[in-house]
Amino acid sequence: MVQCEMCGAETSSPKTIKVEGAKLDVCADCTDFGTEVKQPSSSNTSTKYSTGSSSSSGGQSGGSASSGTSSSSSSSSSQRRSDMFDDMDELAPDYDDLVRSAREEQGLSQSDLANELNEKSSLIHKIERGDTLPSDRVQSKLERFLDIDLSAEGGSSEDSEWSGGSSSGSYTLGDVVKRKD
Repeated sequence: MVQCEMCGAETSSPKTIKVEGAKLDVCADCTDFGTEVKQPSSSNTSTKYSTGSSSSSGGQSGGSASSGTSSSSSSSSSQRRSDMFDDMDELAPDYDDLVRSAREEQGLSQSDLANELNEKSSLIHKIERGDTLPSDRVQSKLERFLDIDLSAEGGSSEDSEWSGGSSSGSYTLGDVVKRKD
């Protein structure tokens, strides 16, 4: 039995409908709320909650889908999957000091710098205090105008230098927490 994604009722044969762009598996009573989508049920159920194994097996020529899925799951356990954050530059931890010192070297006040960048002086003040992170647009303006680099060098080395406290390499709470005694 499958639960209807609209009303929660148990149904043995759910129908797939489209409601405002979202595809839902619903009971027969709830099909009137959307437009029924005609799809083969076997491919719909096998790929609905897939996390990328179907796209990697689809790119392979020949072989069955089950062998593509098993090879991708075994390779994902040996390799870390990349995500969107791997391609992003991290902001330097001392970005506030870098901005302030570069501005002072050029002999500019916060309001002068804000005028040059076409930003509010309160934003520059908050960035230099470390209260707010600059957006990507403001960061690039600051880097261009002040001729500085605000991205952290070797951001991924922080991830690789951490190792577990035990011989097995696994972490415990005691490895991370420092007690206040």
